[in-house]
Amino acid sequence: MPQTETPGTEAASRTRLRWWTELPLILLVYACYSAGRLLARGDVSAAVDHGLAILRVEKALRLNAEHPLNRLFTQHAWLGVPADFWYASLHYVVTPAILVWLFRSRSAHYRAARTWLMTSTFMGLIGFTLLPTCPPRLLTAGHGFVDTMAQYSSYGWWGGEASAPRGMGGMTNQYAAMPSLHVGWALWCGVMLWRHGGTRTAKTAGVLYPLLTTVVVMGTANHYFLDAAAGAAVMGVGFLLAPLVMRTADRIRTSFTAGRTPAASAASSDLSLPSDPSNPSVPAGSVGANASIVSGGCQTSPGERIPRQRESRFGADPDPDASPTDAGDGAPAAAR
Repeated sequence: MPQTETPGTEAASRTRLRWWTELPLILLVYACYSAGRLLARGDVSAAVDHGLAILRVEKALRLNAEHPLNRLFTQHAWLGVPADFWYASLHYVVTPAILVWLFRSRSAHYRAARTWLMTSTFMGLIGFTLLPTCPPRLLTAGHGFVDTMAQYSSYGWWGGEASAPRGMGGMTNQYAAMPSLHVGWALWCGVMLWRHGGTRTAKTAGVLYPLLTTVVVMGTANHYFLDAAAGAAVMGVGFLLAPLVMRTADRIRTSFTAGRTPAASAASSDLSLPSDPSNPSVPAGSVGANASIVSGGCQTSPGERIPRQRESRFGADPDPDASPTDAGDGAPAAAR
């Protein structure tokens, strides 16, 4: 019984994601993220003005979670030090770990999740470029904020310039506060854990991780509350745009594949056999059931594979008593 292929199987296997193609793509996005932060270094005075404007808006809205959290972290090292480690490391550890977990264990959901994360990240880069914002810790002391990363720098690898290792502060943009991708990426991780974790522990971590990250970024004076809200909003817009991005990528891939198909067909047609000059009715490249095979001037007859096969078997001079009905190898010899 002939085997039948499930519809769509061939297309699915052709578009199956491989780690050696995904890893360079993720590294490219991260490189764009880092480069965008560096290129977004605008006028410091404009960044400070944007930060003060955010504070005025929060004051008008009676939002002031940053000051009490920052005082709590600076007065209690047992809270401030873990918060600094959280801010400096988990952003770059948990997100890739969730991506790898999805790729290996939830492959059916990986592409949509990865597209959502990357789309939101590029939107965040646009925010860094258009709206450089001074974080609370870089405002003057009169505004009541303390840089916990600088206060507890002796506990970790960072110095007084954000979460960058000592001596590498010049490689980061300290005015890329709006939106907060720390919060945005943490929210993405939380959604992935909640939807695909499958256990109560995973779902609990999916809720706590983005909430604690929001508290950390405000308590360490690295972001305003509105930065965190903007990070969540960017992830929401990215979630809505991700299907469109995937459809566009599929159309580009399809058009690229279709563009290559005619060329392949033309190349294969050049290799087709010419028509038989002795029988113009036989189309090019086709061999009829009764078509003869010509080799070295010797023509086979039906039932023969080698020219003059009968002559080689019965000798050059066949027996005159042989039956005239002898039509091939399978015919019986006449009785003597």
